Amino acid sequence: MAKILVVTQVPAADAKVFEVPYESQADLCWYEIPHAQQAEGDAVWCFVDHASLATFSICRVKYASQADLKTFKVKYREQAGWRTVGHPLNGSLA
Repeated sequence: MAKILVVTQVPAADAKVFEVPYESQADLCWYEIPHAQQAEGDAVWCFVDHASLATFSICRVKYASQADLKTFKVKYREQAGWRTVGHPLNGSLA
């Protein structure tokens, strides 16, 4: 389950993330759900407010070149998933 905590300081994050404008540029396309119980795998995210509830923490960066992971938010759950095969973070968000 990908329970994501957004932090403001890079050292506190598991990964630096950049939201790309197009799906074709993404390493991972993700879908947001409202309840943590519904989160699954790396691509279905639920944002949490406390570190104790999170499975992974991210810090959003200003430039794609700074990012460990380039993401794109999709409209439908079926569209969510990895686009970069063999990405080093594959399997670590959940």
